[in-house]
Amino acid sequence: MSLEWNAPAVVLATRPHGEGGAVVTLLTEAMGRHAGLAKGGASRGQAALWQPGNLIEARWVARLAEQLGSLSGEMVHAAASLALDDALSLSVLTSACAVADGALPERVAHPGSFHGLVGVIAALARGPEHALPLLVHWEATLLAELGYGLDLATCAATGATENLVFVSPKSGRAVSAEAGAAYADRLLPLPAFLRDAAQPSDVQEWLAGLRVTGFFLTRDAFGHQHRPLPAARERLQDRLTLMTGPTAHGG
Repeated sequence: MSLEWNAPAVVLATRPHGEGGAVVTLLTEAMGRHAGLAKGGASRGQAALWQPGNLIEARWVARLAEQLGSLSGEMVHAAASLALDDALSLSVLTSACAVADGALPERVAHPGSFHGLVGVIAALARGPEHALPLLVHWEATLLAELGYGLDLATCAATGATENLVFVSPKSGRAVSAEAGAAYADRLLPLPAFLRDAAQPSDVQEWLAGLRVTGFFLTRDAFGHQHRPLPAARERLQDRLTLMTGPTAHGG
């Protein structure tokens, strides 16, 4: 008797294993972050399938639940190859996969993180300017599913719901312009789109949003594992920083 599941999945990471094989880590809705051995996964015929960011239909089989198990899959959306022509799109994709791979516990369902990541990948097909706001919201969702959720509904100091322009790095709660004025240098700027996804946003605001989520990812999700934020995530933030010069513009 063997154990088996079939599910839509996002490829998060791949590393070579043995003679032409690859250990592949996936994210699925019900099984969470889950690894398996793809026999021949590093071969010319299969390598393209197992690129991080691809959406696939995955099949996992093992004799015992605790085993690594065998993976096979079929391509659904070749996001990795589609992103190769655009450096920012590739940076968004690799950052998201690295954060999910590093932050989420193994074999624990986090459906919000799965669906949010699929949404980011789907939006990348229309361009990085469509995916970046979703990426920031996805990181906030991931933090919430891990128990580190931000509270951006009311001001931590006054309870006000208007003019919320800061986030407290201590509590992860919003702070109004009036309450935070005296402490502005110690607070994180809160872009409007992070509170309200319907708000338009640009490069400067995406960067501000990534600085908010990045702070709490670094301190909580990765800090509690005594690990740094993934290098791919740092590179994305650096890339956006370079884009916020005089000629920068957003969507």
